[in-house]
Amino acid sequence: MSRKVGGREATTGIIPGRYCLSVGKPDIEPPEGWAWRSLSELARLESGHTPSRRKPEYWGGDVSWIGIKDATGNHGRVLRETMQHTNELGIANSAARILPANTVCLSRTASVGYVVVMGSPMATSQDFANWVCGPDLDFNFLKYALLLENEALHRFSYGSTHRTIYYPELKAFHICAPQVDEQREIAAVLGALDDKIELNRKTAATLEAMARALYRSWFVDFDPVTAKAEGRAPTHMDEDTAGLFPDRFGDDGLPVGWEDGTVGDLLILQRGFDLPKKDRTDGDFPVLAAGGHHGTHNEFKARGPGVTTGRSGVIGEVFLVLDDFWPLNTSLWVKDFIRCSPYFAYFFLQMLDLKALNSGSAVPSLNRNNVHNLRVDLPPERLIEAFDEVAGPMFARVHQVTTENQTLATLRDTLLPRLMSGELRVGEARDEVEAVA
Repeated sequence: MSRKVGGREATTGIIPGRYCLSVGKPDIEPPEGWAWRSLSELARLESGHTPSRRKPEYWGGDVSWIGIKDATGNHGRVLRETMQHTNELGIANSAARILPANTVCLSRTASVGYVVVMGSPMATSQDFANWVCGPDLDFNFLKYALLLENEALHRFSYGSTHRTIYYPELKAFHICAPQVDEQREIAAVLGALDDKIELNRKTAATLEAMARALYRSWFVDFDPVTAKAEGRAPTHMDEDTAGLFPDRFGDDGLPVGWEDGTVGDLLILQRGFDLPKKDRTDGDFPVLAAGGHHGTHNEFKARGPGVTTGRSGVIGEVFLVLDDFWPLNTSLWVKDFIRCSPYFAYFFLQMLDLKALNSGSAVPSLNRNNVHNLRVDLPPERLIEAFDEVAGPMFARVHQVTTENQTLATLRDTLLPRLMSGELRVGEARDEVEAVA
């Protein structure tokens, strides 16, 4: 089914994967009712391309264009929106093609192994191999096969600095699969778990966005104060909460009752702890580095919920950790919440321009004393407590769905190799999923 892509013919070599994918047809007996088939017989292989960056008229429009960052940020998911868009002119003057919804895209170079599915007609960069599935191959089954064989995909690639899966290997891909009806049933079982995970992820993101909007309304835009100053009742709050806000601004433009102070009056930052990667043991506690989540450990150094930010290497990003955690020595963590909670501190630190406090030359660095001494306006403590009373239950729900997602992801990752290899039949797997999801 492949059109002419990548000039060379399919390789004749054989590089078997671990479960259900191989370069060339392997000498591996398939499960009963399954068969090894050339992927190019089941799906049309398509390449991608990038319209000229020197032609601004090729960019901006209604044609979604998938780049590497779209794939790394949406691995294993249906892609609904892309960071960049081209247009009909860009498509007409490049080798890029608009491919249909449900096309399965694999990053084959730069960052090998990321998989996304087009949620609508889109085009891709040359960094992707794309398959438009025919009637005998379910696109979700192919997606799960590629996700499962991530380690093998790296073995199918070549290069010392930048690994690439070349088209001779892509054209020789073989997949072990049952008939398409059973493919759909397998994909439906795994998809039920992924759908629940995605719903929980969206719920968590929505709740955090609501809490962030509330923080901005109360402590940045001063909406309740403005409303009272104009003789209106503040919206979305009871009378007791509204009574915590003044009805006028001072000569400095701040609400009356706000105090001049420092970050150190609110919270105290502490450098994180050493934990060499070789000493790290997978466990239940997240490890936080300068750039965020950095694996897990079986011990913790700080009680959650907590707040961290980068100290060395990456600075400016702020992370809320709802579980007990281990802050690495490249991070700063809030050791003491003097007159605020983790939820207030999380948004408060996000609003500061921490990158402007960089004290490093070759490597960006953040000196905690520079943060502590930063002059800020301090709201009344009772108002901070009122914010916590609203935001606290929101983040309790975030923690609940995040924990549930960990359980769901563990079940999915356990079922994935067993289902995709034919070891486990759909009926048995469905019972396990229904018990959890």
